[in-house]
Amino acid sequence: MTEEKPFLYPSWLDDPALQDVLAVLPQARPVGGCVRDALAGRPVADIDLAVPMPPEQTLQRLEQAGLHSIPTGLSHGTVTAVSRGQHFEITSLRRDLATDGRHAEVSFTDDWQEDAARRDFTINAMSLSPDGTLHDYFGGLDDLRAGRVRFVGQAGRRVAEDRLRALRFFRFQARYGRWEQGTEPDAAAMQAITAMAGELTQLSAERVWSELRRILTGPHLAAILAAMEQTGVLPVLFPAGYDPAPLVEAVANGMPGEGLAEEAIPRLALLVGAKEPPRALAERLRLSGQEAGRLTTCLDGSVPVWDGAADMVSLRRLLADDPAQALIDRAWVMLRDERAAHLTRLLTPLSRPNFPLAGRDLLAAGLAVPGPALGHLLDTLRTEWLRRGCREGEEEKAALLAWVKDGVKAGGI
Repeated sequence: MTEEKPFLYPSWLDDPALQDVLAVLPQARPVGGCVRDALAGRPVADIDLAVPMPPEQTLQRLEQAGLHSIPTGLSHGTVTAVSRGQHFEITSLRRDLATDGRHAEVSFTDDWQEDAARRDFTINAMSLSPDGTLHDYFGGLDDLRAGRVRFVGQAGRRVAEDRLRALRFFRFQARYGRWEQGTEPDAAAMQAITAMAGELTQLSAERVWSELRRILTGPHLAAILAAMEQTGVLPVLFPAGYDPAPLVEAVANGMPGEGLAEEAIPRLALLVGAKEPPRALAERLRLSGQEAGRLTTCLDGSVPVWDGAADMVSLRRLLADDPAQALIDRAWVMLRDERAAHLTRLLTPLSRPNFPLAGRDLLAAGLAVPGPALGHLLDTLRTEWLRRGCREGEEEKAALLAWVKDGVKAGGI
């Protein structure tokens, strides 16, 4: 592939922090995602660099220049440089010596094309010299312009080197693929993934969930789930069963969360539904404790489904018993339509009301003594507080204390 010079000079190339690193490592090039997204006109989050030298030499040069450096992963060739508070991952050019479908044994090289050849997709295999020269050995720019996600070289070999690339393909296809009617994902990629779908069970659950959560919150979800089903990936990931239809319906009706990987849990709940117990699913995917709790809340029925009452008192009563996130999640899982979207709009700007009384307030007022009766009285007061509309503040606190005093005097409490 011929190089075009000069081709691209994004503004971040002039960032003083990056320039400090490039002054020490003039042979370094930005690589991968930052080059791809600069070409695509998308925001660039992280700038990763590659260098044609061993990591120990990279580390030595940075230290000699007074730049703070971290030996992030020397065996894999990665050093982190810290310049003006910014972190830059710098990886030595590599060649694969052996792969087992999960990890690679590598050696270092000074051959840029050889390093690019071991990357996953053509759109991720481009690099950029500090003067703006684009180095594109495998047609990544053409693929990016065409909306084509294609493995570097033989798709089957790339997937065999690291099975996680099967899931990465769907994530990148969703974000960078072309979706005009009649456009299909790359045939060679789909064939390679179909051939090895069953081997996804050999990946760690953590790696699978890291990709899956971004797929579930990515664009074009209906088409991506269809492609994952076509290749046999979904049945392997969810052997107890799944149904894309509820999730597709919810997303079509405005379910929030696209682009936010942390919002994958309610989408996972919609995809799996009751086909696998939430606790078992959480354990199998190695979800965090917070994620597992949210999944259970989505599916176990402990949070009520909104009845449509939209006045402020009704909404405050809902929030008094359950956090907004749980109510919204449950609405999307059970309703999946404009009602869930409406509740999302209603609850998002509201804060959760706080019951203004505690046991110490009743003790201080001489209305109770420590023990079961104190808890019973607090429950009675909270019921009255809910009836009154969940108001807050000292005035409401005084009104509730007056109410309970009157009730005690009258013998009704």
